[in-house]
Amino acid sequence: MNDMSSSAHAELQTLETDVVIVGGGIAGLWLFRTLNNLGYQAVLLENKTLGGGQSTKSQGIIHGGIKYALSGNLTKASECIAGMPGRWRNCLNGEGEVDLRAARVLSEHHYMWAPGGLSRLTSFFASKALRGRVDSVKKKDLPEVFNNRKFNGKVYQLNEIVMDIASVNEALTEGVINRTLEVNWDQADHQGSTKLLAENGEIQGIEIQGADQRYILKAKRYVLTAGEGTADLLKAWGVSTPEMQLRPLHMALVKHKYPHPLYAHCLGTNIVPRLTITSHPTEDGEWVWYLGGDIAENGVKQEPEEVIARGKKELKDLLPWIDLNDAQWGTLRINRAEPKQSKLLRPDQAFCKAVGNGLVTWPTKLALAPNLADEVLKELRGAGIEPSGNDGFAMPTDLNSARHCEPFWSGCFDK
Repeated sequence: MNDMSSSAHAELQTLETDVVIVGGGIAGLWLFRTLNNLGYQAVLLENKTLGGGQSTKSQGIIHGGIKYALSGNLTKASECIAGMPGRWRNCLNGEGEVDLRAARVLSEHHYMWAPGGLSRLTSFFASKALRGRVDSVKKKDLPEVFNNRKFNGKVYQLNEIVMDIASVNEALTEGVINRTLEVNWDQADHQGSTKLLAENGEIQGIEIQGADQRYILKAKRYVLTAGEGTADLLKAWGVSTPEMQLRPLHMALVKHKYPHPLYAHCLGTNIVPRLTITSHPTEDGEWVWYLGGDIAENGVKQEPEEVIARGKKELKDLLPWIDLNDAQWGTLRINRAEPKQSKLLRPDQAFCKAVGNGLVTWPTKLALAPNLADEVLKELRGAGIEPSGNDGFAMPTDLNSARHCEPFWSGCFDK
């Protein structure tokens, strides 16, 4: 048994590195892997579990921007993100900046469907502007869910993939998990207890307690990729800008035995999809359908029972041939963390701002993780920070490596 009280007062040992990344969601992990591949000595700190926050609770859709064009126009947001599916596909083929060949693709395409009688946007989807990004699906090629005589809607295939985010996280840390650290900003004098040291707007280092030794981690740059946790880190740092905003969602989940998955937006009467469904396989051979879109936007001020009731009604109205009588239902609240915008609008692209010797970042969207890594690299190179070389680089063995998260639906169906 370690004497934590005595080790807590031991002399600090300094660990020098190129970059410290604080936050192990998809943005932090993508950046972490990119820097390691380039030869940077990069360390990633995670307070909870890798991918356990906003990333794993996303629907895993690598957006190409079509969802943001439901007004009938190609917006700046839809154009900024248009190239992201291609970059992700390159990585899945082992030809990109990170190797995602070990990651799992849930669906090669996301779909969009218009229920019978809703012809809005049909001509827009067929326009030259969206050629190669949206294709009408013939009846013989419909996803199995729509192969029913009661279905009389229109289905479009989007050039967007859907990922199992847990497997992406594992692929991004393969071989370099010993360069991650499990930290705890809330406890003192316990293994893993961590403190950000700052003075006059500069980060002096990050102090962390090991099993036998205290360390101070010093870097040439500190990059915050902590999502919602960034606000507390900025406070500890002693800086007030950039400010953060939260845009909440209240998602519905349904676990069932229906054998076919669905990955699709259902068009509604406004620019937000009426329903966005992704499907996630469980260890017991069932599926979890994860319901976003308008139901999640409007569910923020509702109780779980109300969100579930609407989810049941929507699926019965839209897909009445699917029997979900024995399904289990749950809900999940998410806060999307982003740089502050007027009127809580969604930012168009990944955000990266230099503050002293740190970089404050938000990817703003799962698909934009590569874009955020680009912006950080631009800042590092602009500051003359080049790779030191990282062969054999690892953290001390008395510091715990970060752990991967459980499935996002864990605990949602216990009631």
